[in-house]
Amino acid sequence: MYIHRHIEVVLKNVSKHFKTVLLTGPRQIGKTTVMKHLFENTHPYVTFDDYNQLNLAKEDPMLFMQNYQKNAIFDEIQYVPSLFPAIKYVVDQKEEYGKYLMTGSQAFELMRNVSESLAGRIAIVELYGLSLREKMGILFYTPFIPTKSYIDERTEAIKKYDDLWYQIHRGSLPILEKKDFDWEQIYSSYLKTYIERDVRSLVNIGDEVTFSKFVIAVAARSGELINYNSISNDIGISLNTVKKWISVLKASGLIYILEPYHHNILTRIVKTPKVYFLDTGFLSYLTRWMTPEVLRNGAKAGHVFETFVISEIIKSYTNAGKTQLPLYFYRDKDGKEIDLIIEENGTLYPVEIKMTASPSKEMIKAFSVLDKIPSMKVGTGALICLIEKKMLLTEDVYALPIEYI
Repeated sequence: MYIHRHIEVVLKNVSKHFKTVLLTGPRQIGKTTVMKHLFENTHPYVTFDDYNQLNLAKEDPMLFMQNYQKNAIFDEIQYVPSLFPAIKYVVDQKEEYGKYLMTGSQAFELMRNVSESLAGRIAIVELYGLSLREKMGILFYTPFIPTKSYIDERTEAIKKYDDLWYQIHRGSLPILEKKDFDWEQIYSSYLKTYIERDVRSLVNIGDEVTFSKFVIAVAARSGELINYNSISNDIGISLNTVKKWISVLKASGLIYILEPYHHNILTRIVKTPKVYFLDTGFLSYLTRWMTPEVLRNGAKAGHVFETFVISEIIKSYTNAGKTQLPLYFYRDKDGKEIDLIIEENGTLYPVEIKMTASPSKEMIKAFSVLDKIPSMKVGTGALICLIEKKMLLTEDVYALPIEYI
């Protein structure tokens, strides 16, 4: 059964305005499926997992392109970087839009070759795993922002999320929506394939076991400030290697680096970013929380809940075609912290995330630090938690059930 993806709206739109489109993101999150669902009737499908196609494209790119003069879907385009100049040559011959549609998993090589060969001719769209909106069939496409208008609109499309911890633990790989697939086996294979096919082509990791331990160490720190020294000491690798491997995880779409909000008037802020895994199922597998019940009651449940909320908010933006996300956090040396700050049109919207069904004003007291910034307006705030219905905590801060993201 095909699951409707919110990115479909974006893909249809950009294919009308750009000669080529690249859909990028982690492996196994549905890039090929959505492209074929939307365009296979009009665009021949070509996969570079096919060695005959791969060899021809590598050995004679221009001859290969003669087979697809009209249009095509090119799947796993990262395997043939030599094809980009040939694509550029073909699309420059005519003013045709949506001619070549591509998918790829490895952002490092893709971005380098795209920037060199197809600048101005390509729309780059990011896709991550299934969002809860997509899983539940909710046709609401607006990125999360806790304005009154957003909350009112979201209320009209609200749907109760049953078995929340099952969803958090299950993760966002589309294949796992088929109930007969074994969760542990899928993620075990995912890690192995990711290292063998993606990571090895990006960087020389040397020992697969060491890299696996590194991924586990990062997963265990999801929702925390990145402590490069701690990871270095735990795994026994150099600080430079930790930073290089973090950049690999980021580029391949497994983690999101949330930067701290800074302003000249805020002199005591902590400048270290936070790290979030984008698939809490993969995080649960790596850190050996093997059932939803164990995960919910575990020592890291709060961090996992926060990770899940942040990842869902990120997807609400990327699924709307946003690539530069207006998301930050705040922490200062006095211990004040705001889990998320959304900046839009000169206004800051503070968001706190708590795994509680009993929200209180005490939980949002750090929001007041934003009042110090004279050049910025502070908008409506939100406390995302486990309550049943939305409620006002103050005149301008809502406590919102997780269904509102």
